Amino acid sequence: MSTVLISGANRGIGLELARQFATDGWNVIGTAREPGAALGLAGLPNTRVLPLEVTDAASIGALVTALDGEPIDVLIANAGIAINLNAKPIEVTRDDFLALQETNGFAPLALAAALKPNILASERKIATAMSSLMSSIAANDWGTQYTYRASKTALNALWRQLAEAWRTEGITCTLLRPGLVATEMTGFNGLPVEVSVRGMKAVIEGLSLPDGGRIIGYDGTDVPW
Repeated sequence: MSTVLISGANRGIGLELARQFATDGWNVIGTAREPGAALGLAGLPNTRVLPLEVTDAASIGALVTALDGEPIDVLIANAGIAINLNAKPIEVTRDDFLALQETNGFAPLALAAALKPNILASERKIATAMSSLMSSIAANDWGTQYTYRASKTALNALWRQLAEAWRTEGITCTLLRPGLVATEMTGFNGLPVEVSVRGMKAVIEGLSLPDGGRIIGYDGTDVPW
């Protein structure tokens, strides 16, 4: 039975990913900053809840210790944040900018690097993270969302490099685009979360090494760089 680890799995897209994979018979490891409050996640079949604060090196280290070399077929670095999406340039603060870079850019890389031995020990060897259409420079023809765009564009660059670095070891590093999804982060505007997740799950299950470095939408289409 394959194993998927999903960070930020206590709500929204992460919780729905956990639900669909668990329902399909996968072993699910879902992380949450406060596992005791992740009741929906804990109630899923085939699911283990582990604590993780993705911006805390000690917390990532504790997760690695808890897993103790357990194979992870698919990593989904899902945890992410958005702050003041409508801020004008003069309203963008250094603190907000750096907070998003830390959580949306650096944290997925740190998590993947820490769990690389677990990924290598698996059969599928897939590492994914959540990108966005907002990450695309080529498709940016309407501006806005300065800090969020920058953090996801940074993630793109990091994941593309990871794909090249790990390709020879058989690890597929691919980015996912969930689309605008009706969750708390978007004010519940957009696609039903189950539709987005069903599409991303199908993408994940079809990934192979040549897909490393791509940004693939829930609908199977590529996001331009």
